[in-house]
Amino acid sequence: MKKISSGDRFRALLKEAHIRSADFAKLYGVKSQHVNNWFNRGIPPGRIHSIASLLTVSPQWLATGEGPQTPLGFGPGTTYEAAEVQGVYSVPETTDIELPFYKETPITPGEPETHIIEIPELAIRLPRSHLDTLEIDPSDAICTTMVGDSMAERIEDGSTLAIDRGLTHIVDGQIYALEHDGMLRIKYLHRVPGNRLRLRSHNHTAYPDEVFSAEQIDAQNIRVIGWVFWWSTLNKQRPPLYE
Repeated sequence: MKKISSGDRFRALLKEAHIRSADFAKLYGVKSQHVNNWFNRGIPPGRIHSIASLLTVSPQWLATGEGPQTPLGFGPGTTYEAAEVQGVYSVPETTDIELPFYKETPITPGEPETHIIEIPELAIRLPRSHLDTLEIDPSDAICTTMVGDSMAERIEDGSTLAIDRGLTHIVDGQIYALEHDGMLRIKYLHRVPGNRLRLRSHNHTAYPDEVFSAEQIDAQNIRVIGWVFWWSTLNKQRPPLYE
């Protein structure tokens, strides 16, 4: 017998409230395909609370099926019934999330060998909606800084980056963070036949492509940290003002 998932409960709630999946997607600010994916795969953990709030059900019940379906003092469909009367749909306020900050630092002060570690006293705040839209689990998201001009003019030196460690599968042409023998690198990645890996810079004139064999990947400790999903870039120069 198939186990009832959060996606099944989600689908049933929309059907009970006579809400089409496309209408819910528009309300929630996502593509219809996302909603259909949640029906089949279950609701991502990072979205459970906001969806439960919209449908006025218990987050625990929506996620697991355990406990009462609706919070104490509320009836099912309260949120949508009120919205229909007013003719206005509203989405809960977005909140910021603090993402841990990682940096390439020397293993021993003054020595050339480096590793990538968390810097506890630093954190970067991003709107939770950024992560929800991309279906990123907040516990998988970290930040770092772009060092060097290999990705200029797409990502400038000194830009802050956000990385999804939950996505390490290589999608050709996407930007990833890598650890290369203790060195932090930001590159476009491409799979090459023979289990090889191509690293490509945006500034490819100054930084030619690098191709590594499976043996080199293992020997040089190359691993994908995650997919780069956000970055900030400061304009290099303030525009001059003419009188």
